[in-house]
Amino acid sequence: MRCCARRNSESLAGAGFGRHHVAMTANGIFQILFYFFIILLLTKPIGLFMARLFEGKRTFLHPVLRPLEQLCYKLAGVNEATEQRWTQYTAALLAFSIFSFLFAYALQRLQGFLPFNPQGLNASNISPDLAFNTAVSFLTNTNWQSYTPETTVSYLVQMSALAVQNFASAAAGIAAAIALIRGFARQQMNSIGNFWVDLTRATVYLLLPISIVAALFFCSQGVIQNFDRYTKVTTVEGATQVIAQGPVASQEAIKMLGTNGGGFFNANSAHPFESPTWFTNFLEMWSLLAIGAALTYTFGYMVKDTRQGWAIFAVMGILMLAGVGVLYAAEAQGNAAVAAAHVAQATGNMEGKEVRFGVAMSSLFSTITTDASCGAVNTMHDSLTPLGGMIPIINIELGEIIFGGVGSGMYGMLIWAVVAMFVAGLMVGRTPEYLGKKIEAKEVKMSMLAILILALDILGFTALAAVTKAGLAGPLNTGPHGFSEILYAFTSTTGNNGSAFAGLTANTVFYNTTLGFSMLIGRFLFIVPMMAVAGSLVTKKIVPASAGTFPTHGGLFIGLLVGVVLIVGGLTFFPALALGPIVEHLAMQAGTFF
Repeated sequence: MRCCARRNSESLAGAGFGRHHVAMTANGIFQILFYFFIILLLTKPIGLFMARLFEGKRTFLHPVLRPLEQLCYKLAGVNEATEQRWTQYTAALLAFSIFSFLFAYALQRLQGFLPFNPQGLNASNISPDLAFNTAVSFLTNTNWQSYTPETTVSYLVQMSALAVQNFASAAAGIAAAIALIRGFARQQMNSIGNFWVDLTRATVYLLLPISIVAALFFCSQGVIQNFDRYTKVTTVEGATQVIAQGPVASQEAIKMLGTNGGGFFNANSAHPFESPTWFTNFLEMWSLLAIGAALTYTFGYMVKDTRQGWAIFAVMGILMLAGVGVLYAAEAQGNAAVAAAHVAQATGNMEGKEVRFGVAMSSLFSTITTDASCGAVNTMHDSLTPLGGMIPIINIELGEIIFGGVGSGMYGMLIWAVVAMFVAGLMVGRTPEYLGKKIEAKEVKMSMLAILILALDILGFTALAAVTKAGLAGPLNTGPHGFSEILYAFTSTTGNNGSAFAGLTANTVFYNTTLGFSMLIGRFLFIVPMMAVAGSLVTKKIVPASAGTFPTHGGLFIGLLVGVVLIVGGLTFFPALALGPIVEHLAMQAGTFF
């Protein structure tokens, strides 16, 4: 409906848009609330497990997995009793990321010489710029895919370069979040932990066990796991079809749990080999937010006041439910272009959606996958209504702090909490404090630097693409929707999300290069200032609360933090949104379609 611009002289009312208006259903609302309830129910047990794990305490998995953890330290030459200053911790994280990039890049370029490649795919399938983009994408936990996976990369690359990076990048994000939490929890110290120890524990005790169980469940539901050649079949119409397959279930589990999002197939979680049933769809959605939500309780437990963690959870929950409410309402109303053609839409806008999931579950998936830095999709975001498509963009532009990616959501929200307390301090003329730590110039500067870098990255690259020939060659659509495709791409890569308005042709030298650099900026130029905040906070003493201390566990703080996120974060991008989804919605209401 958006492939070409045209002017429709009929009003939407005359075209029957009003007659085909569809409302959200009670069943759809129930499914959304049930999902949120399950996330809430499991937040404390998982969060408590992580708190004990990263505090070095014994867990129920230690009898089985402690030998594996010790073996990892022995092979890597790591002394688990040695802690690092924030500069050492950050240097270790960056060094690990550089190695991850080189490893993933080399495997892609050499795949023609490596085993587990029954389709005979080689380096000609992956150009240097595409290999650069993909290696950066998976090391930054973005999993942006400018290629069609089943026709581009071999089984070995899928498993060893991409699935391994799903574990590694997720564990690195968790480690960074734990380091910042220690900055708040500890006092008058110089160290914030050991990156290699945190990385190992996150992988061995958290990501691997849950992924193994999830992969087995996926297999039981029909998600495939094999090393067979692609199957050629003859359809009932007599045509020949190639059915791609491979080791899917193992990658599917960590793709969702680690909020990575890169699909084994181009259709991602809409593909029946990746998510064949309602149960697999629900487990995938739970996996998306499970660790991000639980980290709020981990935070509260480690700072010795669980109310602080629940306050952060409340902020994230409010923003999440507001987002899914708007998106579901927009999609339930249906597509105005379809209504203009006098076609009834009894179930809402089903363009680009799987019938087995429906509008409600598709809207929920689209919201939470951009609340988290995941990017997996079970519906095509390019087919969302203008207002529906605006929600994923806003979710990412806010920094994906609404539960967020594994680790990145937590440290992103804590950076916003520092800014919120600074704003509160300005209003009352008092030095701001958060969790007993004085928030001074260094913490505020580093926090604002991290936030502003994201805005500069998104808007700068979007502006470049919108005014250059190479950039304008990418969008499939014209008008505001074409601009939205560009804006979404750089928003997604900067936010390390990876989803897209699929109308953008991104496998070009221009987009592979610029999107690759936007991922690096969005990941590491946020992490480094955040680690500086952790290093500064850990040296400070905790000041006892007084009569003038602003409470950070009640409704006033929750409202303040929500307001600061929406005002400071949202208004930064309002002009860009006005040029894309907002003007497209207004034009649609006037009868103009693109």
